[in-house]
Amino acid sequence: MAGNNFQIKEVRNKRDFKKFLDVARAIYQDDPVWVCPLDEEIKAIFNPKTNPYLKNGEARLWYAYHPKEGLVGRIAAFYNREKAQRYEVPTGGIGFFECVENPALAHRLFDIALAWLKEKGMKKVEGPVNLGENDTYWGLLVKGFTHPGYGMPYNKPYYESLFLSYGFKVQYEQITRHLDITKPMPERFQKIWQWVQSRPNIRFDYAKKHQMEKYIRDFITVYNQAWRHHKHFVPLTYEKVAPRAAVLKHIIIEKFMIFAYVNDEPAGILFCLPDLNQIFKPLKGKFPWWQKLLFAWRKRNDYEWYRKKGILTRGRVLIIGVVPKYQRYGLDVGMAMCNMDDARAMGFKEIELGWVGDFNPLSARLQAATQATLGKIHRTYWKEIE
Repeated sequence: MAGNNFQIKEVRNKRDFKKFLDVARAIYQDDPVWVCPLDEEIKAIFNPKTNPYLKNGEARLWYAYHPKEGLVGRIAAFYNREKAQRYEVPTGGIGFFECVENPALAHRLFDIALAWLKEKGMKKVEGPVNLGENDTYWGLLVKGFTHPGYGMPYNKPYYESLFLSYGFKVQYEQITRHLDITKPMPERFQKIWQWVQSRPNIRFDYAKKHQMEKYIRDFITVYNQAWRHHKHFVPLTYEKVAPRAAVLKHIIIEKFMIFAYVNDEPAGILFCLPDLNQIFKPLKGKFPWWQKLLFAWRKRNDYEWYRKKGILTRGRVLIIGVVPKYQRYGLDVGMAMCNMDDARAMGFKEIELGWVGDFNPLSARLQAATQATLGKIHRTYWKEIE
């Protein structure tokens, strides 16, 4: 950048928000790997009508502009009161950070975001994170700068130095593996799958769109038991899950949304989404009405058009969890195996095993046991607000 003559402005209207979105397109315009998230999905995150986390919280956005270079940076700061109080001290978040390779600008963006969080009573910040659940837009990519799966963050390699030079420290590391499903699963998985199938009290089901109400409640039952022992856990409610489920209903493949039951009691969940980034990449974040109509037609019959064209070949495991009292029943392996043949028959070749934190050794061992290769490492950072 020619000097540091940049201006930072708060997003106050639609015109400003468009500039906030366009920052990413400016920074990655020559990056062949980057996939632009859909503008409407980012807008939904910062809209209280579509994001329940804003009903008990706030968010502020800023973008940076240079008179010669144009759009050069952005940042969002936010907090949810319920989540903030689950930490040792009130904690807010920053995310959707983008910046040219200029530490002075990056530090100024951090200054502004942290100052606003301090005004709101926050004493600690973590980032880059999402204003919502951690299955999307969470963490900073530090290894594996390859095609980003749908909902996974991607950034420039130098971003890590911008965070560290400001004093951010690593809070935890997030591991993502890539599983080649054109190869048979390890023999151990085959044996466990045979054993699980022989148990009359265990069954597997998939989420049927016409029964979403039931599966939303089963999901909440499993999630709130499986994750309750995790640090900073916040229980899910129907109010929080229903809006997300309404969106997912239009993009899921039913057989990839798997539930495990023991004696008809919800016991496990595994959700795998098609990697829509393979489809959306040419759109560059724009999704006009005529593209939506085209997408709706082509995704019929479980994305048959895209699969036959060889465009859609990947999936991403969004979440997998088992109720603690059933964690020795082989349900995790059973859910992974029960529709593997269907995925292959549909033409899927690779499954991205969604990130597992270094604080979750059980899931990490399960991923490693699949013999999936290391794909990406993201890191979530924290800093005290002075």
